[in-house]
Amino acid sequence: MSHSLTPEARLESLIEALPYIQRFRGQTFVIKYGGAAMEDDQIVELFLRDVVFLEAVGINPVLVHGGGKAITARMRAAGQAARFVNGLRVTDSQAITIVESTLDHEINPSIVRNIIKYGGKAAGFPGRDIFRARRLGPQTSENGSLEEIGFVGEAIGINAELVSAAVHDEIVPVISPIGAAEDGTVLNINADVAAGALAAALNASKLIYVSDVTGIMHNPNDPETLIPSVTAEQIDQLIKRNIIVGGMIPKVQSATAALTNGVEKVHFIGGRIPHSLLLEIFTDSGIGTEIRKTIAPD
Repeated sequence: MSHSLTPEARLESLIEALPYIQRFRGQTFVIKYGGAAMEDDQIVELFLRDVVFLEAVGINPVLVHGGGKAITARMRAAGQAARFVNGLRVTDSQAITIVESTLDHEINPSIVRNIIKYGGKAAGFPGRDIFRARRLGPQTSENGSLEEIGFVGEAIGINAELVSAAVHDEIVPVISPIGAAEDGTVLNINADVAAGALAAALNASKLIYVSDVTGIMHNPNDPETLIPSVTAEQIDQLIKRNIIVGGMIPKVQSATAALTNGVEKVHFIGGRIPHSLLLEIFTDSGIGTEIRKTIAPD
């Protein structure tokens, strides 16, 4: 696509990006990386090149990656069906072993290798070294019953020093959404929730969710109904009106919690769009949904 642009159009793109580069230089962006952006080789390359670009212009990207589809495939091969309650994967003793192995020994090293391949510097961190976790209790399902979800946790503390040290050395930290309880038990943390907790702990200026979801839409089947900007106060109303449902609920709830705890702005962008990360950050119009703390002044 870039080859079809005239030199003048390329120059205009650089000029449009310049004030954003100047504004964000030195700031930390926590990026939750998941969905199709992790599975299509061409999109993987474009996305990770975007990450390398951010680091090259002085922005500090920190990646928290998912891996849901790979985990589901591994579970299916082991004779287990994937099941979710309120967007959280039910994780028994066999599943947590699969989750940890897939995230820490397959996906995480692959992302690190690719960032290095594309000219960046990266270091992988098992999430259990970063996230202190507490096991979640039974969850209320859609039919109103309480369901045990197994080895699933929430982040209650962050070892931010390891991440901050990597950022200081201009290395991109790549972190899996796994936590460790006080007794050492490994717990599966929803990657969206993990990213939100980390963004708050790092005092990140942006939290960016890259997934199969283009953004928040009035009608999930109609991209034309994309909501480009929304406030944290409006999120609850969108949930009550069933505009935000299912797996989007933990995403937006972790987003509003991050805003409450110091993150300046949250973005939801679709991973299938080439260079979606740069388009959202460095263009005037953006491509996804941004969540702000309050209504922007006129």
